[in-house]
Amino acid sequence: MLDATHEPGRTSWVESANGHSEFPIQNLPLGVFSRGGEAPCCGIAIGDMIFDLRAGLETGVFSGAARDAAEAAAGAVLNPLLALGAAARNALRQRVSDLLDGQGRERAKLVPLAPRLLHPAAECTLHLPAAIGDYTDFFAGIHHAATAGRINRPENPLLPNYKYVPVAYHSRASSVRPSGEPVPRPLGQRKLPDEAAPSYGPCRNLDYELELGVWIGPGNDLGTPIPIAEASDHVAGFCLLNDWSARDIQSWESQPLGPFLAKSFRTFVSPWIVTPEALAPFRIPQPPRPAGDPVPLPHLHDAADQAAGALDIAFEVSLLTPAMRKSGAAPFVLSYPTADMLYWTVAQMVAHHTSNGCNLRPGDLFGSGTISGTEPGSAGCLLEMTTGGRNPVALSNGETRRYLEDGDEVIFVGHCHGAGHVPIGFGECRGQVGRDHR
Repeated sequence: MLDATHEPGRTSWVESANGHSEFPIQNLPLGVFSRGGEAPCCGIAIGDMIFDLRAGLETGVFSGAARDAAEAAAGAVLNPLLALGAAARNALRQRVSDLLDGQGRERAKLVPLAPRLLHPAAECTLHLPAAIGDYTDFFAGIHHAATAGRINRPENPLLPNYKYVPVAYHSRASSVRPSGEPVPRPLGQRKLPDEAAPSYGPCRNLDYELELGVWIGPGNDLGTPIPIAEASDHVAGFCLLNDWSARDIQSWESQPLGPFLAKSFRTFVSPWIVTPEALAPFRIPQPPRPAGDPVPLPHLHDAADQAAGALDIAFEVSLLTPAMRKSGAAPFVLSYPTADMLYWTVAQMVAHHTSNGCNLRPGDLFGSGTISGTEPGSAGCLLEMTTGGRNPVALSNGETRRYLEDGDEVIFVGHCHGAGHVPIGFGECRGQVGRDHR
């Protein structure tokens, strides 16, 4: 539903928000930050500043349902707020939007309180926005699945179940980290095709995977599936996600049970939760399935979800090498994937995850699976871009890459644009590869 918070003419008395590429007043994403030695607390991004929800409570700017929502977000994680669902998020969003509105009635009251309510984001440390109980990584990018399948199984790229079920595996919540931390090169068993036996050592084929992260809000009771028509009510927001992948370790260990150590060493998320409310103007129909593809089974099919269950998000994947950093060169853009390349909607992921009675909890995290397109420059990982490392990609400064080298920094950004609406973004998800753990 669109409301006054989405109005393109609304500007903020926080000047940096006006025209901000990520966090204009129409976005207002949720996150957790700290300053100096202070304990982490919850806030909302507005331009280059962070609105302090705890300070908002202390100064009495909240009342009613908005105050209840702010109180739920007064701790060091957002889980209590995520558990309350859309009504609480909406009340908080509408109140904060009114407080920050440059033409609003609250401006005269709020401007003198700005030193308490607002903190420069550059002076803050951002943390994981929620305590993650469980993390599930899906495989919903069909073009990635097909391309990777052709590399690894040229005779049978897509397995028969792919178009019937949103394939996924359970990964490690403990190693999900916020953007910006170092990425030590993982150690593990790896075996090249021409090697007689595996060896143990640093990953030789380190890769990134561009994914959309999904934060779960209200959960469900164990044994109670979430109907597809209600699945969106259980989604609290979105972020960018980098599913770091050790391809050589992965290819050796994945048979027969799938990824394990090749995926569990690190997963990065952008630190702001962009809410479904902020993304309402950028809902689009799920792309129609190609002729001959099966219609989803009834528990995964909903007309409303097919009509508006996809998101119009344009991503950009860049690489900054040590040589570029030394010369002062800008990062090299590797690809421009888009979220409409996902074969399954987020609601279908939620419905499938719970279809056997599995319970989700507030703060659980989903990864969409690698998002790739079919056109050149739309791959979401180096595995696809280099055909499994056989065709290195040429960078702007003359360097080449099969896979990531020590010192390389991978940067994801994502933005939503729509006619008649103010663009919003997710902030960066970035990480620099270091040496191995030894």
